Amino acid sequence: MDSADDVIDVTHQLEKLDFHHPYTPYDVQELFMRTVYQVLEAGEGQVGILESPTGTGKSLSLICASLTWLRNHKSTRHEAALQAAGEEYKDEPAWLVDQLLRRKREELVRRWDDREKRLEAVRIKEKTLEDRSRKRRRIDEAAATGSQKVDDEDAEWLLDDWESRDARPQDALSGLSKESREVLERLGLGGPKKRDEDEELLEEEIKVRGSPPVTVQDKMVTSVDLLHVANPLAAVPVHHRTAPPVISILAAVVRSQRAADDVGDVSRLGSVQAINDRCAELQQNKSGKKCSFVPKEELLSQTHQFRDAALATLPDIEDLHQLGKSLAVCPYYASRTALPGAEIVTLPYPLLLQKSARDALGIKLEGNVVIIDEAHNVMDAVANVHAAELKLSDLRKGRGMLGVYVKRFGKKLKGENRVNVGQVGRVINGLTEWMEGAKNFKQEHGIVDPNDLTRPKGIDQINMYELIQYIQESKLAYKIESYAAHVDSDKEAGKAGATARPSSPVLHALVSFLVALANPSSEGRIFYQKMTGPLADIQLSYLLLSPTHAFSSIASSARAVILAGGTMSPFEDYRNHLFPSLAAPKVTTLSCGHVIPPQNLCVWTLAGTRPGAPPFEFSYQRRGDREMIAELGLAVLNMCAVVPDGVVVFFPSYGYLDEVVGVWQQQRGAAAPIWDRLQTRKTVFREAKGGSSDEVLQQYTDAILGSGTGDGVTKAKGALLLSVVGGKMSEGINFSDRLGRCVMVVGLPYPNIASPEWKAKMEYIESTTLSNLVASSKDMRKEEAAAQAKQAARDFYENACMRAVNQSIGRAIRHRGDYAAIVLADRRYGAERIRGKLPAWIRGGMATAPAGATGDEKGGMLGGLMGALGGFFRGKGVG
Repeated sequence: MDSADDVIDVTHQLEKLDFHHPYTPYDVQELFMRTVYQVLEAGEGQVGILESPTGTGKSLSLICASLTWLRNHKSTRHEAALQAAGEEYKDEPAWLVDQLLRRKREELVRRWDDREKRLEAVRIKEKTLEDRSRKRRRIDEAAATGSQKVDDEDAEWLLDDWESRDARPQDALSGLSKESREVLERLGLGGPKKRDEDEELLEEEIKVRGSPPVTVQDKMVTSVDLLHVANPLAAVPVHHRTAPPVISILAAVVRSQRAADDVGDVSRLGSVQAINDRCAELQQNKSGKKCSFVPKEELLSQTHQFRDAALATLPDIEDLHQLGKSLAVCPYYASRTALPGAEIVTLPYPLLLQKSARDALGIKLEGNVVIIDEAHNVMDAVANVHAAELKLSDLRKGRGMLGVYVKRFGKKLKGENRVNVGQVGRVINGLTEWMEGAKNFKQEHGIVDPNDLTRPKGIDQINMYELIQYIQESKLAYKIESYAAHVDSDKEAGKAGATARPSSPVLHALVSFLVALANPSSEGRIFYQKMTGPLADIQLSYLLLSPTHAFSSIASSARAVILAGGTMSPFEDYRNHLFPSLAAPKVTTLSCGHVIPPQNLCVWTLAGTRPGAPPFEFSYQRRGDREMIAELGLAVLNMCAVVPDGVVVFFPSYGYLDEVVGVWQQQRGAAAPIWDRLQTRKTVFREAKGGSSDEVLQQYTDAILGSGTGDGVTKAKGALLLSVVGGKMSEGINFSDRLGRCVMVVGLPYPNIASPEWKAKMEYIESTTLSNLVASSKDMRKEEAAAQAKQAARDFYENACMRAVNQSIGRAIRHRGDYAAIVLADRRYGAERIRGKLPAWIRGGMATAPAGATGDEKGGMLGGLMGALGGFFRGKGVG
């Protein structure tokens, strides 16, 4: 156990660390970076759940802290290795040991310096190319494919001979031609490494794996480019640039959507699996449209150039695409050669959260650090990655496509192909039969027992795992869909040779659903939903109830995991559902304050407008109260008279927003409708479900910024934007400065607890919590355990609501000089339990009633709010 002196010493060392921040960091950034460093340094199995508000430089702080730790850790490891070597030869003469250690150290430094010089040379070359504006080389696909002859016009769609599973070699490169396999093996991808010594880069054993959204990846690359960190092998920092090599695995998307797009309309296939299948098809010799970007002998030099340039120039995703295009190599395969030499690997959620995707890309987490930025929705992301949907109309289309395919190729199918194609037909017919029967169900939606679903046509007798593997490896879905599209295009065009392109990848949707169906029933549920419309369609949906099992491969493999976001509160769900078995000392949480001064934030709970009027409680049971809705309109009207520029109001749902607007548009007595009166105060905009958020946001922005104050310019009256929590405006939209001087949240946006999905989630959490409590504490009474289990389910439900609220109110304050008011319109926000789930910086900005206050001020009524808003904006000189 560490002594108090040891703890103080570690804290002192952290305070003295130079994190190589390119600017003068704020105090909250220093705290954030020290916490990240401490989590990474603490050892195996550490987890950090960290919250730092938007505008506090969170992403840059993450990079500074993680790379400082990475370089320091490597330096320490190298020193430890040298000391271990000295211990091994401790019986030898001292001068001999000193000479040995000096040579080992010099060799390590030489290898690192050689690597840096090589990358620097590439940087200089790339800069020269940019300065000279040399035109990028283009590939003439027509010349590459025009000389190829296809003996069998049906070769593209005919299934290869299929051996039994036991007879097939289990090889990650089994989908490629022999020539491609040999080339990739020489590149170290899927086979023994055969690279020459002079082609080898110093491999980075410890890496930072980042999983941000696409826009954040671009920001990460820019942030890394600002840093200059020390050579971990040299005694003193090197003088030339040592920014860490970064490779973005978003190049996997480029693989088909960009590089091979001109070869076979790959990017228009509409499904990731369909794109992958088509890409694999274009690598086969039998196709008349072979991809010229496929790895081959004459492209080895270009592939190495791509690798070196990618490691030297900190490229974003567009840069990787252009680099691959200029060198005539596939960015997907070529970028994989850069993985060993990269210190930072960025990849999006789907590629990190799925073990199969990581394995396919050669991404290994063991001993590495995983940092997930914008992690507030990581649990939803896990569920989305494993979700699947299938409609009855899809099955009917799929059955028609299969019929067309079998009619043409049925006699050519032999052995395993015949058996497996027949099983696919049985699965389609069995699921169709069940869904046809579901039309007669009384309920519009509900939970489906997987056993009932697989009983028709004897689907439960089929080995689903082997069938899924067959469909994926044989590319059956792509072949059937593309041939059916080819037949349809021939009928329409009246000529042969039309480009085969499936319009809707329905069989790939079937495969995704079968994968979900094969999952253990305890992890997920299958739901049916009757669809409205003339087709009377039925939809089956698979929902992953808990992310625990799916996330466990990451939590158990990585050295450390950092979850960071602007609004992570409340923290309990991440700890309970992502790391439930992790001991409490291994989890570090942090909620940073904001960089803005306290006087730049005003937070107010609005419980109602006046005594005698309906209190603001927008619960599902009471939200339809028309008088309360009218009072809300009067509150917004009064706020718009005091708040300058932009006001954003978030409602619980699109349906409720429509209901509120409907009440506001109605005339009450002699006064004009509230809706008309709002138009005189602000230009009013409204987010519509399914509408274009970009267009509405641009109009809202123009209404605020289009007119300003100045010589001969009339001051704009500003704008009011009515939006929805969880909608397009509540996440990722920047309402900084004049665009968001006030943000109001109406009610608590709880999910629909009556929906089958949320019922299943609540039941799952309650049952698993009860089982864990009984197993861990035999002395606990059943009644007490049951009560705690019910409370755990209620907390999860409430936390989902509060995460949505926190994400919405985080839209307003975006930088140190920004200021805004936040109004929480519901008396339930006054409860200590609810307030405790708000971010610390929001709680710190909550207005308190002055001493001796009575009436409106003390009760959170409109009069108190207007006084607080008036004083707040007068203090900013804009009241």
